[in-house]
Amino acid sequence: MKFIQQAYKGENQWWAYFVTIMLLFFGWQFIGIIPLVGVAFLYAGDYNSFVAAANDSFASLGMDANLYLFLVILTFLGGLISLLFGVKMAHRRKIITLITSRDKIDWSRFFYAFGLWTIIGIIIIAISYYLEPENFIWNFKPVQFTILVLVSFLFLPIQTSMEELLFRGYLMQGFGTWFRKSFVALILTSVIFGLLHGLNPEVEKLGWISMVYYIGTGLILGIFTLMDEGTELALGFHAANNIVAAVFVTTNWTVFQTDALLIDTSEPSVGWEMFMPVLVLYPIVLYIFSTKYGWKDWKGKLFGTVMKPIELKEEEFIA
Repeated sequence: MKFIQQAYKGENQWWAYFVTIMLLFFGWQFIGIIPLVGVAFLYAGDYNSFVAAANDSFASLGMDANLYLFLVILTFLGGLISLLFGVKMAHRRKIITLITSRDKIDWSRFFYAFGLWTIIGIIIIAISYYLEPENFIWNFKPVQFTILVLVSFLFLPIQTSMEELLFRGYLMQGFGTWFRKSFVALILTSVIFGLLHGLNPEVEKLGWISMVYYIGTGLILGIFTLMDEGTELALGFHAANNIVAAVFVTTNWTVFQTDALLIDTSEPSVGWEMFMPVLVLYPIVLYIFSTKYGWKDWKGKLFGTVMKPIELKEEEFIA
């Protein structure tokens, strides 16, 4: 329970959450989006074309795929900065309490999760290519691909970190201290995480059955966080997932449309690839993490009651 209890190291009243969520929304949807809107208007050339693209997708303006990816990531940077500002100023607690219950961030956990899920992701793509090569087109363009790799590795973690620190950090701690049950926090953050991804084009193509994947992903990331008492594993896992998706395979109907190595030309359908991560791969990764880090007290951490610590050291608060 140490991670959820980090919320008690600062202001934990409802108004602090309201202020921080408003700051995050403003930074994400109004400040962070300014560069994307500005560049899109230049590509559109006139107001009517701009409005038409805004109702569809700014990518339809013929913007370079790497530039578009970078500008979309900047919107998340606005949200991330606003979230951290809210935790610091409204909640008056240290930013590290949003990330981990440890004294400092354990980067070895981040890179272990990143490396493990990257390897698994590449293996799955290789198997898919081997089994159905007719569904893929080789798309290697040296210059564009190099830029894509740089943008993905340097900036995509901004997007994934904002999502993780919002859902597995901020909201997990908030719901946990409000409802006093870690399991309630786990379920709420997973469902909200999944529903917000309902805006992705994959959901439009595949239907709401795709929520199995998104909510299932939120659930496993939440379990990582609760059992490991920090978000480091979730941060590494999520970053690897999105970087592999952006760099190795693209389609014309998923949220990531990039200059990836392969173009998947198959028709969108609900198949094994949607359910296998949730039912097979995630449990395997969970077992690996639990063995490596010696997780214990599963019942207490996943289903226990969140209690306010009897006393907190003065230095744990921000003066």
